[in-house]
Amino acid sequence: MMNGNSLLGRCLALVALTTACLGLISCKSVTSNDTVDYKQSGAVRGPNLSYPPDLITAQADRRYIVQDGTATMSEYNAAVKKSAQLRSNVMTGIPGMRIAKDGERRWLVVEKPASELYPQVKDFWQENGFLLVVDSPSTGIMETDWAENRAKIAQDWIRKNVLGVFSDSIYDTGERDKYKTRLEVVKPGETEIYITQRGAIEKCVSDNTGACISTIWTPRPNDPELEAVFLARLMERLGMTQEQAKAMVATPLGPKTPKAKLVQEGNNKGFIELSSGFDRSWRDVGLALDRSNFTVEDRNRSEGVYFVRYVNAKDVGDSKGFFSNLFGGKDDSKMQAKKYRVVVKTVGDNSVNVFVQDAEGKPENTPAGIQLLTILNDQLTK
Repeated sequence: MMNGNSLLGRCLALVALTTACLGLISCKSVTSNDTVDYKQSGAVRGPNLSYPPDLITAQADRRYIVQDGTATMSEYNAAVKKSAQLRSNVMTGIPGMRIAKDGERRWLVVEKPASELYPQVKDFWQENGFLLVVDSPSTGIMETDWAENRAKIAQDWIRKNVLGVFSDSIYDTGERDKYKTRLEVVKPGETEIYITQRGAIEKCVSDNTGACISTIWTPRPNDPELEAVFLARLMERLGMTQEQAKAMVATPLGPKTPKAKLVQEGNNKGFIELSSGFDRSWRDVGLALDRSNFTVEDRNRSEGVYFVRYVNAKDVGDSKGFFSNLFGGKDDSKMQAKKYRVVVKTVGDNSVNVFVQDAEGKPENTPAGIQLLTILNDQLTK
Protein backbone atom coordinates (compact mmCIF):
# COMPACT_ATOMS: atom_id res chain seq x y z
CA MET A 1 0.00 0.00 0.00
CA MET A 2 1.13 3.55 -0.61
CA ASN A 3 1.35 5.75 2.47
CA GLY A 4 1.56 9.53 2.81
CA ASN A 5 5.35 9.55 2.61
CA SER A 6 5.46 7.50 -0.59
CA LEU A 7 2.80 9.67 -2.19
CA LEU A 8 4.67 12.82 -1.16
CA GLY A 9 7.91 11.36 -2.49
CA ARG A 10 6.36 10.70 -5.88
CA CYS A 11 4.98 14.23 -6.00
CA LEU A 12 8.33 15.84 -5.11
CA ALA A 13 10.17 13.75 -7.70
CA LEU A 14 7.61 14.68 -10.33
CA VAL A 15 7.86 18.38 -9.52
CA ALA A 16 11.66 18.33 -9.71
CA LEU A 17 11.75 16.52 -13.04
CA THR A 18 8.98 18.59 -14.55
CA THR A 19 10.65 21.84 -13.51
CA ALA A 20 13.90 20.81 -15.16
CA CYS A 21 12.17 19.73 -18.36
CA LEU A 22 9.99 22.82 -18.70
CA GLY A 23 13.10 24.94 -19.18
CA LEU A 24 13.79 22.99 -22.38
CA ILE A 25 10.47 22.25 -24.03
CA SER A 26 6.74 22.79 -23.92
CA CYS A 27 4.24 20.02 -24.31
CA LYS A 28 0.59 19.18 -24.81
CA SER A 29 -1.21 16.39 -22.99
CA VAL A 30 -2.46 13.55 -25.15
CA THR A 31 -4.80 10.91 -23.83
CA SER A 32 -4.46 7.30 -24.90
CA ASN A 33 -7.05 6.16 -27.41
CA ASP A 34 -7.50 2.89 -25.53
CA THR A 35 -9.72 2.87 -22.45
CA VAL A 36 -7.93 0.10 -20.57
CA ASP A 37 -4.24 -0.66 -20.23
CA TYR A 38 -3.46 -2.57 -17.08
CA LYS A 39 0.06 -2.98 -15.77
CA GLN A 40 0.67 -5.47 -13.01
CA SER A 41 3.61 -5.26 -10.63
CA GLY A 42 4.97 -7.08 -7.62
CA ALA A 43 4.83 -10.80 -6.88
CA VAL A 44 1.80 -12.94 -6.23
CA ARG A 45 1.78 -16.37 -4.69
CA GLY A 46 -0.71 -18.72 -6.27
CA PRO A 47 -2.07 -22.09 -5.17
CA ASN A 48 -0.76 -25.39 -6.44
CA LEU A 49 -3.48 -26.35 -8.92
CA SER A 50 -4.01 -29.10 -11.40
CA TYR A 51 -6.85 -29.75 -13.82
CA PRO A 52 -9.21 -32.44 -12.50
CA PRO A 53 -10.77 -34.83 -15.00
CA ASP A 54 -14.27 -33.39 -14.56
CA LEU A 55 -13.35 -30.17 -16.37
CA ILE A 56 -10.04 -30.49 -18.22
CA THR A 57 -9.16 -33.66 -20.14
CA ALA A 58 -5.98 -35.61 -19.58
CA GLN A 59 -4.68 -34.32 -22.93
CA ALA A 60 -4.85 -30.68 -21.74
CA ASP A 61 -1.84 -28.50 -22.46
CA ARG A 62 0.68 -28.71 -19.61
CA ARG A 63 1.33 -24.97 -19.63
CA TYR A 64 -2.07 -24.42 -18.00
CA ILE A 65 -0.94 -26.16 -14.81
CA VAL A 66 0.06 -23.61 -12.17
CA GLN A 67 3.04 -24.49 -10.03
CA ASP A 68 3.30 -23.43 -6.39
CA GLY A 69 5.62 -20.48 -6.03
CA THR A 70 5.93 -16.75 -6.66
CA ALA A 71 5.03 -15.33 -10.05
CA THR A 72 7.25 -12.35 -10.83
CA MET A 73 6.79 -9.93 -13.69
CA SER A 74 9.70 -11.49 -15.61
CA GLU A 75 8.15 -14.93 -15.27
CA TYR A 76 4.77 -13.55 -16.26
CA ASN A 77 6.19 -11.82 -19.36
CA ALA A 78 7.98 -15.03 -20.36
CA ALA A 79 4.71 -16.95 -20.01
CA VAL A 80 2.86 -14.44 -22.16
CA LYS A 81 5.60 -14.61 -24.82
CA LYS A 82 5.39 -18.40 -24.85
CA SER A 83 1.62 -18.18 -25.09
CA ALA A 84 1.92 -15.90 -28.12
CA GLN A 85 4.26 -18.39 -29.78
CA LEU A 86 1.78 -21.19 -29.17
CA ARG A 87 -1.25 -19.37 -30.50
CA SER A 88 -2.48 -22.41 -32.40
CA ASN A 89 -5.02 -22.91 -29.62
CA VAL A 90 -6.77 -19.62 -30.40
CA MET A 91 -10.28 -20.25 -31.66
CA THR A 92 -10.97 -19.02 -35.17
CA GLY A 93 -14.63 -18.36 -34.56
CA ILE A 94 -17.51 -19.77 -32.52
CA PRO A 95 -20.97 -20.06 -34.05
CA GLY A 96 -23.66 -19.06 -31.58
CA MET A 97 -21.46 -16.85 -29.39
CA ARG A 98 -23.62 -14.02 -28.15
CA ILE A 99 -24.21 -11.45 -25.43
CA ALA A 100 -27.19 -12.22 -23.20
CA LYS A 101 -28.88 -9.46 -21.20
CA ASP A 102 -31.33 -9.18 -18.37
CA GLY A 103 -32.19 -5.68 -17.22
CA GLU A 104 -28.89 -3.92 -16.45
CA ARG A 105 -26.81 -7.11 -16.51
CA ARG A 106 -24.98 -8.71 -19.43
CA TRP A 107 -22.94 -11.87 -19.85
CA LEU A 108 -21.43 -14.00 -22.61
CA VAL A 109 -22.97 -17.25 -23.86
CA VAL A 110 -20.72 -19.58 -25.84
CA GLU A 111 -21.74 -22.84 -27.49
CA LYS A 112 -18.64 -24.68 -26.28
CA PRO A 113 -17.89 -26.84 -23.21
CA ALA A 114 -16.27 -25.15 -20.21
CA SER A 115 -13.31 -27.53 -20.55
CA GLU A 116 -12.38 -25.91 -23.87
CA LEU A 117 -13.08 -22.35 -22.81
CA TYR A 118 -11.33 -22.20 -19.43
CA PRO A 119 -7.73 -22.23 -20.81
CA GLN A 120 -8.74 -19.62 -23.38
CA VAL A 121 -10.13 -17.28 -20.74
CA LYS A 122 -7.08 -17.77 -18.54
CA ASP A 123 -4.75 -16.82 -21.41
CA PHE A 124 -6.97 -13.82 -22.11
CA TRP A 125 -6.45 -12.28 -18.66
CA GLN A 126 -2.69 -12.86 -18.76
CA GLU A 127 -2.45 -11.26 -22.18
CA ASN A 128 -4.26 -8.19 -20.80
CA GLY A 129 -1.67 -7.64 -18.07
CA PHE A 130 -3.15 -9.49 -15.09
CA LEU A 131 -1.89 -12.09 -12.66
CA LEU A 132 -4.39 -14.60 -11.29
CA VAL A 133 -4.77 -15.05 -7.53
CA VAL A 134 -7.67 -17.49 -7.90
CA ASP A 135 -7.40 -20.14 -10.60
CA SER A 136 -9.90 -22.96 -10.10
CA PRO A 137 -10.60 -25.07 -13.20
CA SER A 138 -12.76 -27.49 -11.19
CA THR A 139 -15.25 -24.74 -10.36
CA GLY A 140 -14.71 -22.54 -13.44
CA ILE A 141 -13.74 -19.54 -11.30
CA MET A 142 -10.75 -17.23 -11.67
CA GLU A 143 -9.89 -13.88 -10.09
CA THR A 144 -7.19 -11.38 -11.00
CA ASP A 145 -4.93 -9.50 -8.64
CA TRP A 146 -5.41 -5.76 -8.14
CA ALA A 147 -4.00 -3.74 -11.05
CA GLU A 148 -3.79 -0.13 -12.20
CA ASN A 149 -5.39 1.09 -15.42
CA ARG A 150 -2.48 3.02 -16.96
CA ALA A 151 -4.64 4.32 -19.81
CA LYS A 152 -6.01 6.90 -17.38
CA ILE A 153 -2.59 8.60 -17.22
CA ALA A 154 -2.12 11.37 -19.79
CA GLN A 155 0.62 10.44 -22.29
CA ASP A 156 2.30 13.84 -22.66
CA TRP A 157 5.58 14.49 -24.48
CA ILE A 158 7.67 14.74 -21.30
CA ARG A 159 6.43 11.44 -19.90
CA LYS A 160 6.85 9.57 -23.18
CA ASN A 161 10.21 10.95 -24.26
CA VAL A 162 12.02 12.39 -21.23
CA LEU A 163 10.94 10.62 -18.06
CA GLY A 164 10.71 7.22 -19.71
CA VAL A 165 10.47 4.15 -17.53
CA PHE A 166 11.22 6.14 -14.38
CA SER A 167 7.85 7.87 -14.72
CA ASP A 168 6.05 4.63 -13.89
CA SER A 169 7.13 5.06 -10.28
CA ILE A 170 5.88 8.62 -9.92
CA TYR A 171 2.72 8.63 -12.06
CA ASP A 172 -0.18 6.87 -10.41
CA THR A 173 -3.93 7.08 -10.98
CA GLY A 174 -4.71 6.27 -7.35
CA GLU A 175 -7.16 3.61 -8.55
CA ARG A 176 -7.01 -0.18 -8.67
CA ASP A 177 -9.28 -2.80 -10.26
CA LYS A 178 -9.67 -6.53 -10.04
CA TYR A 179 -11.91 -8.86 -12.01
CA LYS A 180 -13.72 -12.11 -11.30
CA THR A 181 -14.66 -14.52 -14.07
CA ARG A 182 -17.10 -17.37 -13.60
CA LEU A 183 -17.91 -20.08 -16.15
CA GLU A 184 -21.37 -21.52 -15.58
CA VAL A 185 -22.62 -24.66 -17.35
CA VAL A 186 -26.38 -24.41 -17.81
CA LYS A 187 -26.81 -27.18 -20.37
CA PRO A 188 -24.44 -29.58 -22.16
CA GLY A 189 -22.25 -27.92 -24.76
CA GLU A 190 -23.14 -24.36 -23.69
CA THR A 191 -21.29 -22.14 -21.22
CA GLU A 192 -22.18 -18.80 -19.68
CA ILE A 193 -19.26 -16.50 -18.85
CA TYR A 194 -19.66 -13.72 -16.29
CA ILE A 195 -17.11 -10.94 -15.73
CA THR A 196 -17.44 -8.66 -12.71
CA GLN A 197 -15.22 -5.76 -11.63
CA ARG A 198 -14.33 -4.41 -8.20
CA GLY A 199 -12.57 -1.10 -7.67
CA ALA A 200 -10.61 0.75 -5.00
CA ILE A 201 -9.46 4.36 -4.83
CA GLU A 202 -6.69 6.00 -2.80
CA LYS A 203 -7.83 8.97 -0.71
CA CYS A 204 -5.97 11.48 1.44
CA VAL A 205 -6.38 11.64 5.19
CA SER A 206 -6.08 15.26 6.26
CA ASP A 207 -5.12 16.80 9.59
CA ASN A 208 -6.98 19.70 11.20
CA THR A 209 -5.18 22.15 8.90
CA GLY A 210 -6.39 20.38 5.76
CA ALA A 211 -2.95 19.01 4.88
CA CYS A 212 -2.72 15.44 3.55
CA ILE A 213 -0.81 13.41 6.13
CA SER A 214 -1.45 9.89 4.81
CA THR A 215 -3.55 7.94 2.34
CA ILE A 216 -6.01 5.09 2.63
CA TRP A 217 -7.59 2.74 0.09
CA THR A 218 -11.38 2.64 0.04
CA PRO A 219 -13.89 0.79 -2.18
CA ARG A 220 -15.32 2.52 -5.22
CA PRO A 221 -18.51 1.51 -7.08
CA ASN A 222 -18.55 -1.28 -9.64
CA ASP A 223 -18.03 -0.07 -13.21
CA PRO A 224 -20.32 -1.93 -15.67
CA GLU A 225 -18.58 -0.21 -18.60
CA LEU A 226 -15.24 -1.80 -17.69
CA GLU A 227 -17.00 -5.16 -17.52
CA ALA A 228 -18.44 -4.52 -20.99
CA VAL A 229 -15.00 -3.61 -22.38
CA PHE A 230 -13.55 -6.92 -21.26
CA LEU A 231 -16.55 -8.91 -22.47
CA ALA A 232 -15.97 -7.40 -25.93
CA ARG A 233 -12.24 -8.12 -25.77
CA LEU A 234 -12.92 -11.71 -24.72
CA MET A 235 -15.26 -12.15 -27.68
CA GLU A 236 -12.45 -10.97 -29.96
CA ARG A 237 -10.08 -13.40 -28.26
CA LEU A 238 -12.53 -16.21 -29.01
CA GLY A 239 -12.71 -15.39 -32.71
CA MET A 240 -15.23 -12.59 -33.26
CA THR A 241 -14.24 -9.44 -35.12
CA GLN A 242 -13.74 -6.25 -33.13
CA GLU A 243 -16.63 -4.54 -34.91
CA GLN A 244 -19.02 -7.42 -34.20
CA ALA A 245 -18.01 -7.65 -30.53
CA LYS A 246 -18.36 -3.93 -29.89
CA ALA A 247 -21.73 -3.82 -31.65
CA MET A 248 -23.12 -6.70 -29.60
CA VAL A 249 -21.93 -5.25 -26.28
CA ALA A 250 -23.13 -1.74 -27.19
CA THR A 251 -26.78 -2.67 -27.71
CA PRO A 252 -28.94 -0.95 -25.04
CA LEU A 253 -29.59 -2.67 -21.75
CA GLY A 254 -33.11 -3.20 -20.50
CA PRO A 255 -34.85 -1.18 -17.79
CA LYS A 256 -33.94 -1.67 -14.17
CA THR A 257 -36.40 -4.03 -12.52
CA PRO A 258 -36.16 -4.06 -8.70
CA LYS A 259 -37.10 -7.54 -7.58
CA ALA A 260 -35.33 -8.15 -4.25
CA LYS A 261 -36.68 -7.53 -0.77
CA LEU A 262 -34.96 -8.20 2.55
CA VAL A 263 -37.38 -9.77 5.03
CA GLN A 264 -36.41 -9.72 8.71
CA GLU A 265 -38.37 -11.83 11.17
CA GLY A 266 -36.72 -10.84 14.45
CA ASN A 267 -34.06 -12.61 16.53
CA ASN A 268 -31.61 -12.19 13.64
CA LYS A 269 -33.75 -14.30 11.35
CA GLY A 270 -34.30 -13.25 7.78
CA PHE A 271 -34.10 -13.99 4.07
CA ILE A 272 -34.19 -12.25 0.70
CA GLU A 273 -37.35 -12.54 -1.36
CA LEU A 274 -36.88 -12.56 -5.15
CA SER A 275 -39.78 -12.21 -7.57
CA SER A 276 -38.24 -14.33 -10.33
CA GLY A 277 -37.75 -17.96 -11.29
CA PHE A 278 -34.85 -20.13 -10.16
CA ASP A 279 -32.63 -19.70 -13.25
CA ARG A 280 -32.71 -15.91 -13.10
CA SER A 281 -32.40 -15.84 -9.31
CA TRP A 282 -29.42 -18.20 -9.37
CA ARG A 283 -27.68 -15.96 -11.90
CA ASP A 284 -28.48 -12.75 -10.00
CA VAL A 285 -27.27 -14.15 -6.68
CA GLY A 286 -24.04 -15.35 -8.32
CA LEU A 287 -23.36 -11.87 -9.74
CA ALA A 288 -24.18 -10.27 -6.37
CA LEU A 289 -21.66 -12.56 -4.68
CA ASP A 290 -19.02 -11.79 -7.30
CA ARG A 291 -19.48 -8.03 -6.88
CA SER A 292 -19.33 -8.20 -3.08
CA ASN A 293 -16.51 -9.27 -0.81
CA PHE A 294 -17.46 -12.94 -1.14
CA THR A 295 -15.27 -15.64 -2.60
CA VAL A 296 -17.23 -18.50 -4.17
CA GLU A 297 -15.32 -21.70 -3.43
CA ASP A 298 -17.84 -24.11 -4.93
CA ARG A 299 -21.48 -24.32 -5.92
CA ASN A 300 -24.19 -26.94 -6.45
CA ARG A 301 -26.80 -25.62 -8.85
CA SER A 302 -29.07 -28.66 -8.53
CA GLU A 303 -29.37 -28.02 -4.79
CA GLY A 304 -29.24 -24.23 -5.13
CA VAL A 305 -26.18 -23.76 -2.89
CA TYR A 306 -23.19 -21.43 -3.19
CA PHE A 307 -20.32 -22.35 -0.87
CA VAL A 308 -18.59 -19.08 -0.02
CA ARG A 309 -16.15 -17.44 2.34
CA TYR A 310 -16.39 -13.87 3.46
CA VAL A 311 -13.95 -11.42 5.04
CA ASN A 312 -15.65 -8.86 7.22
CA ALA A 313 -13.72 -5.57 7.07
CA LYS A 314 -14.67 -5.00 10.73
CA ASP A 315 -12.80 -8.17 11.68
CA VAL A 316 -9.53 -6.74 10.32
CA GLY A 317 -10.02 -3.19 11.54
CA ASP A 318 -11.57 -0.77 9.05
CA SER A 319 -11.53 -0.34 5.28
CA LYS A 320 -8.01 1.05 5.59
CA GLY A 321 -6.71 -2.10 7.23
CA PHE A 322 -8.70 -4.31 4.89
CA PHE A 323 -7.37 -2.84 1.65
CA SER A 324 -3.88 -2.47 3.12
CA ASN A 325 -3.81 -6.22 3.65
CA LEU A 326 -5.10 -6.89 0.14
CA PHE A 327 -2.54 -4.64 -1.57
CA GLY A 328 0.13 -6.05 0.71
CA GLY A 329 -0.34 -9.39 -1.04
CA LYS A 330 -2.11 -11.22 1.77
CA ASP A 331 -4.69 -13.83 0.81
CA ASP A 332 -8.06 -12.97 2.33
CA SER A 333 -8.38 -16.61 3.43
CA LYS A 334 -5.80 -15.75 6.09
CA MET A 335 -7.65 -12.60 7.18
CA GLN A 336 -10.27 -14.21 9.43
CA ALA A 337 -12.36 -15.43 6.51
CA LYS A 338 -15.44 -17.38 7.53
CA LYS A 339 -17.27 -19.96 5.46
CA TYR A 340 -20.99 -19.85 4.74
CA ARG A 341 -23.60 -21.33 2.45
CA VAL A 342 -25.89 -19.10 0.40
CA VAL A 343 -29.02 -21.07 -0.45
CA VAL A 344 -31.32 -20.20 -3.38
CA LYS A 345 -34.65 -21.97 -2.82
CA THR A 346 -37.76 -21.99 -5.00
CA VAL A 347 -40.93 -21.33 -2.96
CA GLY A 348 -43.48 -20.82 -5.75
CA ASP A 349 -44.01 -19.73 -9.33
CA ASN A 350 -41.56 -16.87 -10.00
CA SER A 351 -40.75 -16.71 -6.30
CA VAL A 352 -37.41 -17.59 -4.72
CA ASN A 353 -36.00 -17.06 -1.23
CA VAL A 354 -32.31 -16.67 -0.40
CA PHE A 355 -30.97 -17.83 2.97
CA VAL A 356 -27.56 -17.73 4.65
CA GLN A 357 -26.34 -20.82 6.48
CA ASP A 358 -23.17 -21.59 8.39
CA ALA A 359 -20.49 -23.93 7.04
CA GLU A 360 -22.38 -26.98 8.34
CA GLY A 361 -25.66 -26.00 6.68
CA LYS A 362 -27.43 -24.68 9.80
CA PRO A 363 -29.34 -21.37 9.71
CA GLU A 364 -27.03 -18.42 10.37
CA ASN A 365 -29.43 -16.65 12.72
CA THR A 366 -26.83 -14.20 13.98
CA PRO A 367 -26.04 -10.51 13.37
CA ALA A 368 -23.44 -11.73 10.84
CA GLY A 369 -26.14 -13.56 8.91
CA ILE A 370 -28.31 -10.44 8.68
CA GLN A 371 -25.27 -8.40 7.66
CA LEU A 372 -24.49 -10.79 4.79
CA LEU A 373 -28.11 -10.76 3.63
CA THR A 374 -28.07 -6.95 3.69
CA ILE A 375 -24.91 -6.86 1.55
CA LEU A 376 -26.42 -9.26 -0.98
CA ASN A 377 -29.72 -7.37 -1.03
CA ASP A 378 -27.90 -4.09 -1.73
CA GLN A 379 -26.27 -5.67 -4.79
CA LEU A 380 -29.47 -7.33 -5.96
CA THR A 381 -31.38 -4.03 -5.86
CA LYS A 382 -28.73 -1.96 -7.72
